[in-house]
Amino acid sequence: MENFPVPTKEQVSASNQSIFDNLNKMVGFVPNLYAIFAHSEHALGTYLALQNAKSSLRGKEREIINLVVSQVNQCKYCLSAHTQLAKINGFTDEQIIEIRKADVTFDPKFDALAKFVKSFTENKGNASQETVDNFFAAGYTNGNLIDTAVIVGDKIITNYLHNLTEVPVDWPLAPEID
Repeated sequence: MENFPVPTKEQVSASNQSIFDNLNKMVGFVPNLYAIFAHSEHALGTYLALQNAKSSLRGKEREIINLVVSQVNQCKYCLSAHTQLAKINGFTDEQIIEIRKADVTFDPKFDALAKFVKSFTENKGNASQETVDNFFAAGYTNGNLIDTAVIVGDKIITNYLHNLTEVPVDWPLAPEID
């Protein structure tokens, strides 16, 4: 959808203006993709509640999920944003590429997670039995599986929203990979 408008703080509801203020304090700016949610009275707050919900998965694991899902869905915006967040979480550029390819050589548990997430996402919720078995063999639990599904759903929302609206990427662009 060409030229989908990114609303400014002045163009959104009072409740969304407050969220914009909080985003400015936390991130230093209001990312375009979050601003798009503010076309709706409730979507931005609802989405942020989902994104910031408690999880049994650590920050690094969440970024693995975000990167793999965004790679499968070819979302330049989310790949760019989560590349920066993965760096903040301690991943190197080389590790981030491995994660995006779901071929993690530096940590077998992270590899099992990445491969499971890739299978789960590519197959629309029907992960291969091998990736599920490897996920559990790596030490993940039933609770981790449910939390992984929630994070995959979270990321699909933003991947699809960006792919639909094509808002400009306001993060350093993630490198293209094969």
